Amino acid sequence: MLTEKMQGLQQLEANLNSVIRGKSEGIRLVLTSLLAGGHVLLEDVPGTGKTTLAKALARSLSVEFRRIQFTPDLLPADITGSSFYNPGDGLFSFRPGPVFANVLLADEINRASPRTQSALLEVMSENQVTIEGERHSLLPPFFVIATQNASDFHGTYPLPEAQLDRFAVRVTLGYPEPEEEIEILYSHNDVLPIEMLKTALTGEELMELQAEVQKIHVEKAIAEYLLKLVGFTRRDPRLRLSVSPRGSLILFRMIQARALLKGRTYTVPEDVRDLLVPVLAHRMLLDTRSKYGGLDTKQILEEAIEATPIPR
Repeated sequence: MLTEKMQGLQQLEANLNSVIRGKSEGIRLVLTSLLAGGHVLLEDVPGTGKTTLAKALARSLSVEFRRIQFTPDLLPADITGSSFYNPGDGLFSFRPGPVFANVLLADEINRASPRTQSALLEVMSENQVTIEGERHSLLPPFFVIATQNASDFHGTYPLPEAQLDRFAVRVTLGYPEPEEEIEILYSHNDVLPIEMLKTALTGEELMELQAEVQKIHVEKAIAEYLLKLVGFTRRDPRLRLSVSPRGSLILFRMIQARALLKGRTYTVPEDVRDLLVPVLAHRMLLDTRSKYGGLDTKQILEEAIEATPIPR
């Protein structure tokens, strides 16, 4: 049975690669996060396929999909839902918002105000929303794939640190290579590639794969290696915010998911090294001097990799 689900996972990856050309590394990060039960932030300039990737993922999964276009006038209740008064019976009823789905596309999330962005904090951490003191749980699986434009673009708000910390990975697709862009031009002649996609996995199969991720073996030496890399960030004086325990936990789960995606039942040090930057870089904040001195958090993590011996 697991073999069939792994074949479905391979078909899912093939689906995404057929729609987004030449971005296999970014697609693998998205799938790794999906298997780990995390959420994804796609950050790039407009028009590079962020929304298309999210739609292709939802189309390839037999689950409920909702899309929210974030705008400056969007309110938290527009996302989570709200209670309304029914004059017929004189009672208040809960009307679920679009967040009650399995795959949620939060499109251009940083065009909404921080108050509205914060409506996603509880649901991304606990798979529930609380309205007027009453908790409403979402049915699993639940996966948020958010897109955002560069923070210096007109009409954008920076995501708060607490919101960034809810995303397992931050992925940048970038512009395609010339030969890949030629293929994109011709692929849109007749039928759009996304319209040809078929279901690769059901929601139940996805949850079973997510359960398999937690069974992937992690040697204690690899867990200690992971924590040494995290500890490097906590000792670095150039950071005013280093990696939290939540970051360590999601990195641990992500290396398990990467191993499963590669067909292994165990993790290796390369899993940690390859995922360190996309999983942790957006969780760290530089002090003012380092920020304006041209340093970025990716460089600090690369220094951590160089300074920390690989377990044998």
